[in-house]
Amino acid sequence: MDFLKGLLIRLATTALAFWLATLIIPGIRLESDSVVETVTTLVLVAVIFGVVNAVLQPIIKTVGCGFYLLTLGLIALVVNGLLFLLTGWIAGEAGLPFEVDGFWPSAVLGALFVSIVTWVLGAILDRD
Repeated sequence: MDFLKGLLIRLATTALAFWLATLIIPGIRLESDSVVETVTTLVLVAVIFGVVNAVLQPIIKTVGCGFYLLTLGLIALVVNGLLFLLTGWIAGEAGLPFEVDGFWPSAVLGALFVSIVTWVLGAILDRD
């Protein structure tokens, strides 16, 4: 039960972070006609983002371990931006009204913003 609660909190915080990113970061758009479509799109984009990160992030970190060491971890900004851009592309291919204009500055700033917001909200909401 605690696992499901944690998963739902993480999903809700990620969806909220994506919604805030569409309001704040230029080049990240969500064009929907209703509140229900907006919420559904945000939840689905959060799921896509979670799956993309869960599947690709460990592979990229393992393969690119040398680059992480060489750049003192700054390559993570590039990797996270690319994964954010991939999320936008998958959402578009799935017919969701979520768009990311390009890698810089939209995807990089969007990934950084979503990471910070989900971390802060997770720290606030995930207390026993």
